[in-house]
Amino acid sequence: MRWLPLVLALGCSCPKSEPAEPPKEEAHGHDDGHEALPQHLKLSAEDITRAGIRTAPVKRVALASTVVLTGEVVAQPDRSAKLSSASPGRLEQVSFNEGTLVKRGDVMATVRVPDVGRLRGAFAAANSRAKAARANAERFIALKSSGLGSDQALLDAEADARAQEAEARALGEQLAAIGVNADSGSGFLVALRAPLTGVVVMRDAVVGQPINAEHVLADIVDLSEVWFLGRVFEKDLAKLRVGAKAELQLNAFPGEHLHGTVDYVSQQIDPVARTLTARVRIVNEGLRLRLGLFGRAHVELADASTAAPQLVVPRDALVEIGEKTVVFIKAADGDFVMHEVQPGDAAMDDVQILSGISEGEEVVVSGVFTLKSLLLKATLAEDE
Repeated sequence: MRWLPLVLALGCSCPKSEPAEPPKEEAHGHDDGHEALPQHLKLSAEDITRAGIRTAPVKRVALASTVVLTGEVVAQPDRSAKLSSASPGRLEQVSFNEGTLVKRGDVMATVRVPDVGRLRGAFAAANSRAKAARANAERFIALKSSGLGSDQALLDAEADARAQEAEARALGEQLAAIGVNADSGSGFLVALRAPLTGVVVMRDAVVGQPINAEHVLADIVDLSEVWFLGRVFEKDLAKLRVGAKAELQLNAFPGEHLHGTVDYVSQQIDPVARTLTARVRIVNEGLRLRLGLFGRAHVELADASTAAPQLVVPRDALVEIGEKTVVFIKAADGDFVMHEVQPGDAAMDDVQILSGISEGEEVVVSGVFTLKSLLLKATLAEDE
C-alpha cells in the first residue's frame, strides 16, 4: 500500500497542467505598449520635498556630436605658489604638512637669518642720519626766510636730506623683502607667510636645516578651480571651438560626470604626438579632484545639432538595480513606478533610450538614489 501512490503516478497518462501565468500588473496610466514593472512607491508630499525629488518630461532631442579627449587634471598657474626664503638662513620652526589648508598671510615657518641684524643696524643708522639731515634742511629754510641764509646752502641741505632719506627707504625695503617689519621687532627671526589661500601639496622642510633663496619649502595650490588638459588630434581641430561645453569622466570616479568649458586651444602642435592641447576649466566642488588624475573629456562639437532627434533622458535619471538599468516614472496617480530601460548612445548629459519608456512621461531626475534605497528597503521588508 505504501507504493500505491507512486504506481498511480507512474501509470497516469493525463496531460500535464501548465503553471498559471502570473497576472500582469496594470499599467499606471500608460498605453504606449510597454508594461510597468511591478515595483511601486507611494510617497507623501512631505517625503518628496525632503528627498529633493524632481521630475522632467521624456523628450526627443538631437544628441550632441562630441569628440573624446584624453588628458589629466593640472593646477592653474595663477592659483599656485611656492614658499621659500628670500635670504639664506636656518629653519627654526615649521607649522605645516602636506594636505594642510592655509590662508593667505598665515605664518608657515620661521627662519633665522643672520643678515637681518646687519640690515636692522644699517636701517637704524640711515634713518637717524635722514632725520638729522631733514632737520638741518628745515633750519636753513628758516634762515633763508629771515634773510640770513644763502640759496646754495639751502640747496645743499635739501639734497643731503633727500639722499639720506632715500638710503633709509632702500634699507627698509630690503628688510620688507625678506619678511621683516623695518619699523618694529628685533632679533634674527623671519616669518615666512603663505602667499595665497590653498592646500599644501608638497613639503620639503625640516627644522634645523640650512636653506637658501632657491630652496622651495612648500608648493601651495588653490584647488577650487582646476584645468583638464586634453589632447586634440589634427583631424578634430576644425570642429572644436572655444566656449564649447565639456563633460569630464575621471578614472578615479567611475560613473560620475563633471562639467566644464573649453577656454583655450593651444596654438602649437606637438611635433612628436601630432596633437594640440585643449584646456577645460573645471570647478572643483568639495575639493575632490586631485592633480594628475587621468580621464576623458567629451567635448561638444560645432555641428552638435545635425543629428536626428532621439528619445533621451538626463543621465542622472538612470540607476542600476541588480543587472538592470532602470528609471523611475511618476504615474498619473502620484506613485513612482520603476521601469527597466535599454540605454543607447550618450552625449553630454543626455542618454538615448531604446525601449522602456515613452515621450512625455515624467521621469525622476533628482532623488533617484533615494527612491532606489526605499525600493530595496521595501523589498527586504517583504522578504522578511
